[in-house]
Amino acid sequence: MQLGMVGLGKMGANMTRRLIRGGHQLVVSDLSPDAVKQLAVDGAVGSTSLEDLVSKLNPPRAAWVMVPAGNATESTVQALAKLMQTGDTIIDGGNSMFKDDVRRAAMFKEKGIHYVDVGTSGGVWGIERGYCMMIGGPKEAVQRLDPIFKTLAPGLGEIPRTPGFEKRTSTAEQGYIHCGPSGSGHFVKMVHNGIEYGIMQAYAEGFDIFRNASSASLPENIRFDLNLPDIAEVWRRGSVVSSWLLDLTAMALTEDPALSRYTGFVEDSGEGRWTINAAIDEAVPVEVLSAALFARFRSRQEHTFAEKMLSAMRQKFGGHVEAKAQS
Repeated sequence: MQLGMVGLGKMGANMTRRLIRGGHQLVVSDLSPDAVKQLAVDGAVGSTSLEDLVSKLNPPRAAWVMVPAGNATESTVQALAKLMQTGDTIIDGGNSMFKDDVRRAAMFKEKGIHYVDVGTSGGVWGIERGYCMMIGGPKEAVQRLDPIFKTLAPGLGEIPRTPGFEKRTSTAEQGYIHCGPSGSGHFVKMVHNGIEYGIMQAYAEGFDIFRNASSASLPENIRFDLNLPDIAEVWRRGSVVSSWLLDLTAMALTEDPALSRYTGFVEDSGEGRWTINAAIDEAVPVEVLSAALFARFRSRQEHTFAEKMLSAMRQKFGGHVEAKAQS
């Protein structure tokens, strides 16, 4: 299948490569001509502008936007909408606010253009592991793009099947689902990221307790000099708290048990905040998720080993680089 890919950063470039390997034809665009040239070497068709990209796509066209959320995404999808025609589809695979998706979908529907929002999880590892996708948009457009989603998704793999799930008609086992109308995909991804904050915070606080178990302030008979890399590793083997985030934690601690590379300045992508706002709108108590978000705010003022753990996990799954601490 033919697809346009706009934005060739860490995620966009790797998704393009995975799709090319799966036999799809990719027409690519980026603000960096070098990024376009690099993907052309890998088999993509390069373009010099959005106009050029759209001209190289066959109707009905589909263009996937993978640029930073906010103004960059807004300006890009609006520019594409001016170039596209009835029956074409714009896909936003970034971390947009779901209410923006609802607004854009209504706006583009007047022109007959489909708008599909795809909450995408997989980070820098997705090119090999595949990407978990939560999709919102018109059924017609989502079904037409199914070959793209199927190639990007992890597939069944070696994960044990949930007993009884084989009786359901769903692509969930393959690693992607159509959540509902435009906006629903990013809504599900938003809450996913809010939960992610809570899980990461729990690991971070637990390992901070381990690190301080040898504190001189404790009675000598209950001081423990614990091996943090070993604890993370053993928990990966049969523990009920095992997860991919724990895998990445074990990797970071094995490389650097003191996490000396990290200051503990932890950013938030915005989706944790949006999750809390949605909970307030729905009158849903989210004590853990809100506390995890506030811990990130605190990390920009003072740093603990727990914050270094959070920073290490973010770097491992998403390639996120710490911002410099504010004075």
